[in-house]
Amino acid sequence: MSAEKFIKNKTVLITLISACLIVIISLGIRQTFGMFYFDFSVDLDITLSQFGFAIGLQMFLWGAFAPWFGVITDKYGGHIAVFIGFIFYLLGILMLVSEYNTGLYFVTGIGVLIGVALGGTAISIPVSVVAKHFPQSNRTAAIGIVTAAGSFGYFVSPVFTRYSLVEYGWESTLLIFAAFILIGLILAFYLTTPKDVVGGIVDDDQTAIEALKEAFKSKSYNYLTLGFFVCGWHIALVATHIPVYINDRGLPEWCTVTILSMIGLFNIVGTLTSGYLAQKFSKKLILSSIYLARGLVIAIFIFLPSSPIVAIFFGVAFGFLWLSTVPPTMGLVGFIFGTKYIGLLYGIVFLSHQVGSFLGAYLGGVFHDLYGSYDYAWYISIALSIFAGLIHLPIIEKQVERLQTI
Repeated sequence: MSAEKFIKNKTVLITLISACLIVIISLGIRQTFGMFYFDFSVDLDITLSQFGFAIGLQMFLWGAFAPWFGVITDKYGGHIAVFIGFIFYLLGILMLVSEYNTGLYFVTGIGVLIGVALGGTAISIPVSVVAKHFPQSNRTAAIGIVTAAGSFGYFVSPVFTRYSLVEYGWESTLLIFAAFILIGLILAFYLTTPKDVVGGIVDDDQTAIEALKEAFKSKSYNYLTLGFFVCGWHIALVATHIPVYINDRGLPEWCTVTILSMIGLFNIVGTLTSGYLAQKFSKKLILSSIYLARGLVIAIFIFLPSSPIVAIFFGVAFGFLWLSTVPPTMGLVGFIFGTKYIGLLYGIVFLSHQVGSFLGAYLGGVFHDLYGSYDYAWYISIALSIFAGLIHLPIIEKQVERLQTI
């Protein structure tokens, strides 16, 4: 981290805190949906394939709407994007507890409405707003802080959700989530987008269309986009299907809560570490190492004999690698292309992430329904880890010519 003052003023501090709380609420709720499956299966007659499709659709729409919320952020401010997102989130939760919550209505609530909501409230928008407040020297560290906050949401939400499901039932638990979303609506207005980009060179004449054309002409941007697809596959497969996988392997139910909580806890360490290292070392090499390490961790998890110790190891190790891809990925986008359209450009990269998420969530359920296990899903995950580890190596960590000549 640079020796210069990290927090420049009160506005930056409030924005950073607000962004952290927003992602805690948004990602914390999102992380627990897999824990509702058994209740949805019994009370709403939802099959695993249907659930996987709904969550996959949620992931896809999360990514599909992230660029549009990015445009809103870049033009009107992140507070507007987040507020709109939380409105959709609230509608989705309320639909799940209404009488219209089966079949297509179920998919609409948890898949469509919450999917759109996440495009405006989850990582990409709060992080892009925070990134605009910090110079290049401190940007990845600030991104790491916000991402780590989301990890804290991952840590506490499974524990709370498990307790609430047992004590109050799934409907009351979702209503509690709705109350947190109302808090998110208030927090949105404390997320201030700076009028002028901090610490960077800005081409004020460049349009959003020109920024997109410039990005897609860059092989480095395309490699980064392809790599983030793999991140999405991994995260959605684990977050959606780990409860059923643990049950299939005959492990106690507490292992599910422990894995999800350990992912959240150690992701805090992982994201802060990657944010720090990305300021000191090659971002592409950090990303390559993370993806290869994921493949190794998955292989250990599925090939070693099942036990609580192995499950806890997986939660700790995969948690460290969970969102540690975000700081160096967004850091590369901001460094190569500048931060004027970082909301839009990162939104496109994130769309690829969510396409991977859709396939990970949906195909995981399909494989299980067809073959009675997740073996093929895990094998694909390991192969994708190797692919992502290699695809980042040709990335050129250099600013585009436009920024070099201004």
